[in-house]
Amino acid sequence: MAEEFFDYAENDSWGLLTRNSLQLSNSDAYLATVMAKKSDPDTVDHADVRIPPPLIYVAGFVLGLLLERVLPILVLPKIASRVAAVLCVALWAILSVWSIGLFHRARTSFLPIKPTTALVIYGPYQFTRNPMYLGFICLYLGLAVWLGVFWALILLPAVIAVIQCYVIVREEQYLERKFGEEYLRYKAAVRRWI
Repeated sequence: MAEEFFDYAENDSWGLLTRNSLQLSNSDAYLATVMAKKSDPDTVDHADVRIPPPLIYVAGFVLGLLLERVLPILVLPKIASRVAAVLCVALWAILSVWSIGLFHRARTSFLPIKPTTALVIYGPYQFTRNPMYLGFICLYLGLAVWLGVFWALILLPAVIAVIQCYVIVREEQYLERKFGEEYLRYKAAVRRWI
């Protein structure tokens, strides 16, 4: 393993990694090789999502907060916004707890960086293929409405687009490779969102 890393390091286009500058054990060299090379989605037994999806929602929300401080747009009605916020957050909690419970019952991981060992297609997964991401949208909406961050609401479609293109498409490709026809039948029967 160490030799494989050093072969890779000697071909480093920036010339930063050399055999002389690195004194690595075999396990360190293996880890460095894994980190340095881009993973091949056909050989990785997970969705190869490199940024945790909740961080994408957080990034959009924080950007909305910053924009709201610089360019405030609109003040939402307090009572109506509080009721809507509580309902959204409650829906997030229900979808998240229910979905995670189903994953635990099926003895599979809900994290896109770990292997999926079973398809979960019951509970909220009968109505949407992505109830946890839908739940995060509800949480995002609830916080934006409660805090009066109108810019976060404006940015939500961009956040959803990033989740769909960067996370969901990778997860779907992985599940198609892993479960084949079983997943394709499920995908044809249940919508991606709602």
